[in-house]
Amino acid sequence: MVRFLKRLHWLVLFLGLSCPILASGAEQSTGNQDRKDWTDIVRTSPYWVSQGVFDNILTIRRWVLKETGYCAESDRHVLFDMRGRFLAWISDGLTREITQRRLNETRQSLHERGQVDHWVPGDTGQTGYPFALACDQPHVNLDEAVARYLGTLPPDRIWGAWDDLVFASSDAPGALHEAMVYVVERRNSQNRLTLPEALPRYLAGQILIESGGQARAHSRANARGILQLSPSALADCQIAPDNYWHRLAQIDCALRLMNQNARNLQPVFNQRFGHLPEDKRNRLFTLLLIQAYHGGAGRVQALLEDPLLSKPAEYFADNHERFSAGDIAFGLIFHNLGRDRLGLASLYYVADVQLATEALCRTARLKSTEFCEWS
Repeated sequence: MVRFLKRLHWLVLFLGLSCPILASGAEQSTGNQDRKDWTDIVRTSPYWVSQGVFDNILTIRRWVLKETGYCAESDRHVLFDMRGRFLAWISDGLTREITQRRLNETRQSLHERGQVDHWVPGDTGQTGYPFALACDQPHVNLDEAVARYLGTLPPDRIWGAWDDLVFASSDAPGALHEAMVYVVERRNSQNRLTLPEALPRYLAGQILIESGGQARAHSRANARGILQLSPSALADCQIAPDNYWHRLAQIDCALRLMNQNARNLQPVFNQRFGHLPEDKRNRLFTLLLIQAYHGGAGRVQALLEDPLLSKPAEYFADNHERFSAGDIAFGLIFHNLGRDRLGLASLYYVADVQLATEALCRTARLKSTEFCEWS
């Protein structure tokens, strides 16, 4: 049974332990009382370290999702720095304690060799630095998810009706991709959406990451369906419990919620980043909408206007020429890690959606279509 990536992001096993990403408790005594806590390292990092972070995190997450590179063997951890740069890998021990010790020994060695300025030992309830990520993480099989989304096998094809939407028929079912495009085009023709042009591509990627395209996906947090919508979100979309799993309803609801997020975020986003070149501005806004779907529009809005949390946004807005849109989107999160329930899982979600979208647009079915034209 496929286990779903987004919810497992919150259980990402840094250091091979059930260690909360947001843990900021005092470091346990190690005989090095002057050593910084991991959040201190984040707080004192200059904003320029976010240069290139988007591509670096994509590389590491690609290893995990595709089980390639340094994660070709699942019984490993990879270590990376605040810029998302790969530093080292270790083989896991027979127990978590042994793995933890190896990670800390590697951290210390990296510091002694001058590859990082500081190191922090990890422990239960304590995130270490350099950061570590287990290669052995349950996740959606992208190849299977892509095949399911494209309706490669007859059981994966769908039909149905929802509200004023009628898609395909039992005699001629269609692919989930075709259903998603149909709903987007229908709502656009009704002038019910004011979303960035690229967003439907990323919505397709989100379907892969949220559920692997499985209609009956159900998380421990009670999120349901192909887009893992919560009961409260489904209720906001006026979807009755009997239709919680309805794929047309799920897509329609997700678009409605994203559109609402876009309306709420657009004014403050324009105030902060309205001077960016159009393509870069649209790309950044799209990434922040994906972030808002994962963590809430209120949290993203705070990153743009809260007196404390918006300090990185202020810097990136003034120096945007030095950063890609992805770097800025990640930098807003990274420099606020440990605040407002923000953790590296927030970065991973956007990275994974990006990778899933790219995987779709490399398929023979979609790579030459208008759907996959990249701005």
